[in-house]
Amino acid sequence: MKSQELDLPSGDPYACSVRPVALASDASRGPARSCAGPVRSVAHEALRFSVDLIVTSNLEHLGGLVRLGGSVLRRTFRRPFEFSLWMEQLYQLGVRSLTITNITLLFTGMVLALQTAFSLAAYGGKGFVGDIVALSVVRELGPVLTALMVAGRVGAGITAELGSMAVTEQVDALRALAADPVRKLVVPRVGALVVMLPVLTILADTAALFGGLLMSVLVVGQSRPYYMTHVLGALSVEDIVSGVGKTVFFAFFIGVIACYNGMHATGGADGVGKATTNTVVVSSISVIISDFFLTRIFLML
Repeated sequence: MKSQELDLPSGDPYACSVRPVALASDASRGPARSCAGPVRSVAHEALRFSVDLIVTSNLEHLGGLVRLGGSVLRRTFRRPFEFSLWMEQLYQLGVRSLTITNITLLFTGMVLALQTAFSLAAYGGKGFVGDIVALSVVRELGPVLTALMVAGRVGAGITAELGSMAVTEQVDALRALAADPVRKLVVPRVGALVVMLPVLTILADTAALFGGLLMSVLVVGQSRPYYMTHVLGALSVEDIVSGVGKTVFFAFFIGVIACYNGMHATGGADGVGKATTNTVVVSSISVIISDFFLTRIFLML
């Protein structure tokens, strides 16, 4: 049986092409139609629309964070100061985070001392446990791990609290009462984080050095004066300033991200949960990325 051919109007860009029927057994089914061209065109348009939507939403999110950060900086030093709100947040965000940050860095210092001692034993570097623990913890591990713990605990808590207020229209009620939500809700939380995160980092660094001391004395066999001599000899004022100084920026990023996601949460409990998850993820990534650039800056100073 001869192949059949049908022609469709060539002017229609979404017209399907027709291929001839090659087998006699397929003749009863009529000509087979191929829509590969239109399908590819629709898929391309859908992909381009999705990419544009993602880029636009991310840029809007970034722009909102920048605007909120600028608003916080402008309102922080304006009178009257909300001392009662500040004290409440200093306790909730700072004092109540002492346990998780100190435990994390205590065991980090212990593990670091053990790994350093047994790894450098083959090279005769077992006596430098105090130097390596001190520099690693004070310059990098202490600030970053403390910020990550605070981002997980405090950042999620801020977003959940403000998100609940947003979805129940309490934030709109503040605006209706001629009160500034940024001044009442955001500034005390971001300010408390900026004040308390460096303090938490210093205490966590101390816990990490104490953990390294325990392992050096109990496992490695060093004396306490020997370990402390190496720790104090390895550290300088620049190391401490570099480590603690980065936490000020970490705290600001965590606070602004958490408050922004909470203030813009929608969709009830499900929306608050998504905003909380987004806060933990974005805050953690921001800490890791900014740590690289801040380290480069402090090394150049």
